[in-house]
Amino acid sequence: MENRPEWLVIGIVISVFLFFPCSVWGDDTVTFETLPASDEAGSEFFDPFDEDDDGTFIGDEGALITVSDPIEGFNRAMFTVNDRLYFWFLKPVAIGYTYVVPPELRVCVKNFFFNLLTPVRLVNCLLQGKGKAAAGELGRFSVNTTLGFLGLMDPATMYPSLNPPEEDMGQTFGWYGAGEGFYIVWPFLGPSTLRDSVGGIGDWALNPFSFMQLVNLDAGALTSSETNLIVYGVRTVNDVSFQIGQYEMLKNAALDPYESFRDAYIQNRNSKISQ
Repeated sequence: MENRPEWLVIGIVISVFLFFPCSVWGDDTVTFETLPASDEAGSEFFDPFDEDDDGTFIGDEGALITVSDPIEGFNRAMFTVNDRLYFWFLKPVAIGYTYVVPPELRVCVKNFFFNLLTPVRLVNCLLQGKGKAAAGELGRFSVNTTLGFLGLMDPATMYPSLNPPEEDMGQTFGWYGAGEGFYIVWPFLGPSTLRDSVGGIGDWALNPFSFMQLVNLDAGALTSSETNLIVYGVRTVNDVSFQIGQYEMLKNAALDPYESFRDAYIQNRNSKISQ
């Protein structure tokens, strides 16, 4: 395969947003995610240190939450890999990106990606029989795509009915009673479970970016895989630009960062499924 200047394509993708008249609706805060994941934007982060004496994780309403971790050795190794990638590559790139790209534009980028990922959330709302939430997702997409200049702005955030809880395929499986399986940490993608990993395949099939192709001025159209890689990279760096310092804070506060982030992930997912 001939060499392609991917950095140039990334620059073109970012430059597209520079020519849109962006303004910000609502605040520009983005809630913390443990490590960049394929997941969709934003999630509430729970107390990662709520454990009893025998190490059993205590969830909402005092319910005991446990997760099978038979490949802990592999998971800890991948946790270390992702940790190094964050400090050695992702964080420096995000800092540079923050220095170059103003917050107003970064919010526009975040809004744009969130809007185009509506099919993932909408279909999973329908699969769970949540008609009101599905209508909210459809209404939000309609408002933000039109009044929000193709989703670059988020006027729908002012209307609670147009902001239902976010749904994904892993949550849909959980809603139907599927167990978590076991805990797994994927390189680059971060924490997951067997259930959420399988669900991620369904979310990938619903993700419009999975089938898009960008154009390289020197070599013609990029493959969908190359486009996915570029879009994922831009989106990840943009998301992390809002979160710099939070990962370090939580990691430094934990006696065992691996266990703390594992337990927080499981509690967060269980909370989302119970909504």
